[in-house]
Amino acid sequence: MSEQPRRHVAIIGAGAIGVISAIEALRDGHRVTIIEPATPGDVQAASYGNAGWLSSHSVIPPAEPGVWKKVPKFLMDPLGPLAIRWGYLPWALPWLIQYLRSGWTEAKVEATAIALRALLKDAPALHKKLADEAGLGDLIERQGVMHVYPSRAPFEADKLAWTIRKRVGIEWMELSADEMRQREPDLHPRYQFGVLVEEAGRCRDPGAYVAGLAAHARTLGAEFVAAKAESLKLANGKLVAVVTADGEIACDAAVVAAGARSKPLAASIGDNLPLETERGYHVMIENPEAGPRTSFMASDAKMVVNWTNKGLRAAGQVEIAGLDAAPNWRRAEILRDHLISMFPKLPKELATSVAGARVHAWLGHRPSMPDGRPCIGFSRASRDVVYAFGHGHVGLVGSARTGRVVAQLIGGREPEIPVGPFDPARYL
Repeated sequence: MSEQPRRHVAIIGAGAIGVISAIEALRDGHRVTIIEPATPGDVQAASYGNAGWLSSHSVIPPAEPGVWKKVPKFLMDPLGPLAIRWGYLPWALPWLIQYLRSGWTEAKVEATAIALRALLKDAPALHKKLADEAGLGDLIERQGVMHVYPSRAPFEADKLAWTIRKRVGIEWMELSADEMRQREPDLHPRYQFGVLVEEAGRCRDPGAYVAGLAAHARTLGAEFVAAKAESLKLANGKLVAVVTADGEIACDAAVVAAGARSKPLAASIGDNLPLETERGYHVMIENPEAGPRTSFMASDAKMVVNWTNKGLRAAGQVEIAGLDAAPNWRRAEILRDHLISMFPKLPKELATSVAGARVHAWLGHRPSMPDGRPCIGFSRASRDVVYAFGHGHVGLVGSARTGRVVAQLIGGREPEIPVGPFDPARYL
């Protein structure tokens, strides 16, 4: 791959992936324009409500062998950890079929795990370096994360995932009930078994982190244009502009990093990619009376619990309902109730609302490809266009290396990891 001259790069989207791609492109001497209609890291951004996990071990795709047996339950239980709204099913069905096929065999799951391991390995260290450079070092902690279980049995039931993690080089420490109590004295004693993944980390405020990185990109020379990108404009196979609601922005390279809203941008140059939104909720309690010392995933509730600078946050739930459906705040109430149940010192009166003085709820959109791998690579229509979207549940943790790879592709350099598994062409 021959190195390219310095270019004018338009980056569509100011989420974690967009702003880090901008920083890395600026390091290479490119001129960068970031196109984003809203405030980076603000409440509308997917990064704002992120669980805050820098889980470098999150290499298992959502679909695993046998998950097809659970589809009827997904459809019948609108409040389950994964739910599909009936009215959206006709639109979601093609994506769901590919989703199920992608995890049909152990070999397929392991292939995705190998690819994601390369993308996520050392992510907490990469984020710490970025944060320190931007004056945000206090927002990134490399202290490990936990998975907590009521007993060893559900851990054993999840054996395939942990076996594959071990195959790709992930290590962990098993914790007995006594060790759990010593580490997490506030946690309800019904949790009797834990797994500590020491290589992982956490972000204390994902929204502030992305906002700070955007400000850092600006100090490095990035120009911000507050506009909604609507399409890409090519001439004879070369990119000439990004078309926005307010006019055209001339450029000779572009990065599509608009999260769940990337699909129509790719389609504007003929790349019809199966991007779907996995709607996720969080609930947050300000000034909590109790909480975890170490961020963790609760196996029974299927949610991450993280103590952020804004409060105690519980994030999870997957709802397939599209971009425009109204929120179902009952899903956030379920997260709230789980959180109160996990920590007996939290006042029971917090269970009265998700919109009170101390309890807040949020809905965001995870951009997800059906095989659990993001799209990172060139457009089929033009090598002036790089796609960097579809990260699903690993957007924040995967953003640091994704930004580096994006800059390498733009500059005509060999990417630091194999990008074949993430090539958008796998769907074209």
